[in-house]
Amino acid sequence: MGSDALPSIPELPSEPKRNEIFYGPNGLRAGWRLLIFLLILSGIVGGLLLAAHYSAVLYGPRPAPPSQDAAVTPGIIALGEISLFGLLLFVSWIMGRIERRKISHYGLPFRTPFPKNFWAGLLWGFVAISGVLFVMFLFHGFRITGVDTHGSALALSALEWWIAFLAVGFFEEFAFRGYVQFTLTTGIGFWPAACVTSALFAYVHKTNSGESPLGLFQVAAFGIFACIALRRTGNLWWPIGFHAAWDWGQTFFYGVPDSGMTASHNFLHTAFNGPTWLTGGSTGPEGSILTTIALVVASLLVMRFYREVRYPDPDGLGLRFR
Repeated sequence: MGSDALPSIPELPSEPKRNEIFYGPNGLRAGWRLLIFLLILSGIVGGLLLAAHYSAVLYGPRPAPPSQDAAVTPGIIALGEISLFGLLLFVSWIMGRIERRKISHYGLPFRTPFPKNFWAGLLWGFVAISGVLFVMFLFHGFRITGVDTHGSALALSALEWWIAFLAVGFFEEFAFRGYVQFTLTTGIGFWPAACVTSALFAYVHKTNSGESPLGLFQVAAFGIFACIALRRTGNLWWPIGFHAAWDWGQTFFYGVPDSGMTASHNFLHTAFNGPTWLTGGSTGPEGSILTTIALVVASLLVMRFYREVRYPDPDGLGLRFR
């Protein structure tokens, strides 16, 4: 009779071990994914610059851009910010295809455009800048001296500036707290990533005309505040609304400098009087200590009203780079 022993099963070849320098528990490490993102972005920008160079050779150079000291127009801002946002969105979509993730995993779901969190952020942003200027008024550092734009021109200017600053909100929030924030979060954790992106956010603002050290500090503080809102609301719609309304309120509605930038065809004429720590000087309200206080208060209120941590999306974290 034959033996009762089970026949031996040949061993299957083991899966080759992946290089730990490149791969972690969830696939390709965050640093390499971010590098790929930057390489794709740089390649596209380089191609566009090269095309612009040869176009200038063939058809003549474009007119020189306006000086930073001159008043800017909403059309110039909107065109530039929409183009940059579209470019970032496209590169993030490419990375999403590579990583098998969605744009919503990077903080910007489009299932419901302009959801209620956007409108809530919008209200909070306008109230916040109004509160800063009201307290400044109580300390005799700010006053309204007149109206700059009237009639039908006022409605058109309000709409144009709204489109411009909505574009600013989309571009700046997605640039620093979209793909980059998500990818760094998967590598070093949310708060270290928030510190890195907020520092970068301040760094790119240092070339603004009229910017000050306190103003740059508050740009970084705004980045941390926006990250708190992102973490508690789950996506970028609330910070985008806040950002757009804050900029629109100070630049168009109140007509005060925005990091040194002045607007054309704004609503109100205003004047500052007092020490720089109070008024912000050439920087505007973003250089005032009152903005620091406002951001701290707003952060506490966001954590009070939005108690649950909703970011990052667990579905996005659970996917592997393939």
